[in-house]
Amino acid sequence: MEKLVSIIVTVYNTAEFLEECLTSVTNQVYKNIEIIIVNDGSTDNSAEIIEQYTNADSRCRSINLTENKGVGFARNLGIEQATGDFVYFVDSDDFINEHAVKKLVEGLGNKTYIIGRTKKLTNKEDSNIEIDELAVTVRKRKKVFKVLQNLNVLNSLFSIEIIRKYNLRFSEDTDCYTEIAFLVPLFKNRTVIYQVKESVYFRRLRNDPITNPSLMQQDREKVLKDFLTVYNYLKEEQKGKNKEQKLLDKLLIHFYRSKFILIMRDATQIERNFEQLANAMEKVSPAQFKNQNLLVRGELKALRNHKLKNYKRAVSIHHFGRDSKQTFTSKTKLTRQIYKDIFQKRPLNEKKIVFESFLGKNYADSPKYIYEYMVKHYPEYEFIWSFNEINHDIPGNAKQVKRLSLAYYYHMATAKYWVNNMRQPLHLQKREGNVFLQTWHGTPLKKLVFDMNEVYSANPKYKQQFYEQSRLWDYLIAANSYSSDIFKSAFKFDKVMLEDGYPRNDTLYINNNSDYITKMKTKLNIPLDKKVILYAPTWRDDEFYEPGKYKFNLKFDLQKLQEKLGNEYVILLRMHYFIADDLNIDGYEGFVYNMSKYDDIAELYLISDILITDYSSVFFDYSNLRRPILFYTYDLEKYRDQLRGFYIDIENEVPGPLVKTTDEIIDAVLNIDKVTIEYKEKYDIFYDKICGWESGKATEKIVEKVFKNN
Repeated sequence: MEKLVSIIVTVYNTAEFLEECLTSVTNQVYKNIEIIIVNDGSTDNSAEIIEQYTNADSRCRSINLTENKGVGFARNLGIEQATGDFVYFVDSDDFINEHAVKKLVEGLGNKTYIIGRTKKLTNKEDSNIEIDELAVTVRKRKKVFKVLQNLNVLNSLFSIEIIRKYNLRFSEDTDCYTEIAFLVPLFKNRTVIYQVKESVYFRRLRNDPITNPSLMQQDREKVLKDFLTVYNYLKEEQKGKNKEQKLLDKLLIHFYRSKFILIMRDATQIERNFEQLANAMEKVSPAQFKNQNLLVRGELKALRNHKLKNYKRAVSIHHFGRDSKQTFTSKTKLTRQIYKDIFQKRPLNEKKIVFESFLGKNYADSPKYIYEYMVKHYPEYEFIWSFNEINHDIPGNAKQVKRLSLAYYYHMATAKYWVNNMRQPLHLQKREGNVFLQTWHGTPLKKLVFDMNEVYSANPKYKQQFYEQSRLWDYLIAANSYSSDIFKSAFKFDKVMLEDGYPRNDTLYINNNSDYITKMKTKLNIPLDKKVILYAPTWRDDEFYEPGKYKFNLKFDLQKLQEKLGNEYVILLRMHYFIADDLNIDGYEGFVYNMSKYDDIAELYLISDILITDYSSVFFDYSNLRRPILFYTYDLEKYRDQLRGFYIDIENEVPGPLVKTTDEIIDAVLNIDKVTIEYKEKYDIFYDKICGWESGKATEKIVEKVFKNN
């Protein structure tokens, strides 16, 4: 008969992940399991989700704590309730492959402990494991200390006999490193650990450490103090047990070298942590110091002897050596070091402003319009523009610098004002007296940052990094109350919100006249006797052949459009820059114009008579012109799930019709006056919501507030 496996799932405020977790557990191929769900005082709706599973599956039972006791307490409670031959732990924000338990049981044989591999999840695609890959179990020897230093009980199968023999329990006095107490007694007599080959446990890397942190994303100093608390407790508890003592000492030195030293960066941090660290190091056997390099050995001895002055000196040398080694490995690192150590010590220029738009790609957007206003009205300022390529034809006397060059860092370090429409590099440091005006680059359609449930991104630190970057912003521009509310929530922004409209939209009011439109059409070689349709769709993530190679397939019939509309209209294509060079409009010259690389889309708005878009936020700005908008949503069914991540209801709130075929586009264009009348009421409501703050004077108002008041 198959042996019973007790799966212990600890839960604390993980409702958004819990169903995926519990479904993966209940769907195990190995059926002889009991599932003990310990709800550790959750305040979200985790309890309701747990109840659904306990009602539906007799193998599930729950323990509901009235207050949060910590993961160590919850796991210990689960162990006490376990009736199985083996114990397996799962965290409620993770999930496991359906073969996970079966493969571990098969690999265990007559052993008391075996581990599988843990796969860190940064993208949902990471969870795709072919079943054929799981067909053969391969056992692999692992060095004991290498496994121990991971301090991880997840994806491991423990015999209940070994748990009872050594009375294995988790620490309950800390939030982090509770596993040390459980693992050290288990590992003391082992020379090898067996591991199954397959990755069967998917560990979710939280990318929202601000509002929804995992335990290890909490304050770093607290995490380290938790380690020392557990270490000190176990050193006392395991007194006289040489093997356990040796493992604990090796763990302390390993964590000192890999984690502790990284936060010992300045005198304040050292003084704050020194005494507790020194008290712990005093308990380490001097024999453990022998295998360390000379530098680390000096630090450890200074700690052990409680010599704060000596320790500060040793740590300073340590970091100087580490930083110097990193600095001179590349030109980029050297440039950044010069920025930090030299340029940032130069005085701030009270009249210098650095502008940047779209990561240096364009001379466009609100930074452009703020600059042009200031050139005219505040010529006494020194203006710097950051570009990827220094070849832009711009008015005024601005100095152009190559983004991330030595000159760029010099001006970023010495300019009082920064004006940007996107996130700045993480390594830029704001000085006292710096003023950062963040214009942002549009009214939001898709949910942003902290309004997103979970970001499946190549960068698991996305939310953490965004939070750090946005802390440097002093002013943030919102074009409307809709945006203002979203920015406060999505960016956790609590400084000055400038609620005067968008500088980039001023031109839609100032230059919305026939003379300007004629001038722009002439400049762009657009026929003056033709009306203009601007097609500006969103970028679709699945439009690529392989990384770095993008595909493009225009989803309407250009030939039919030319036949039906060519006598009266021309079409401007404004596509994503990834595919700007791949647009083939051969045969449609004089009817189709590729404007994908044109810097300023606002000028294209002004010369167009109709906008065709889809799920792109361009329609927010365009609505300032009160001109017709068609929404070409040919793939609406495919995008329905993504639309749930939008701030507005595309199908019911947008100020124009949703069309799905070339014929519907043609019909709408030929009957555009009828469409305008039909959508007038909806357009008026939308205009009041989105354009109510726009007056054509946003730039003037914002410049007065930011540059006159600082």
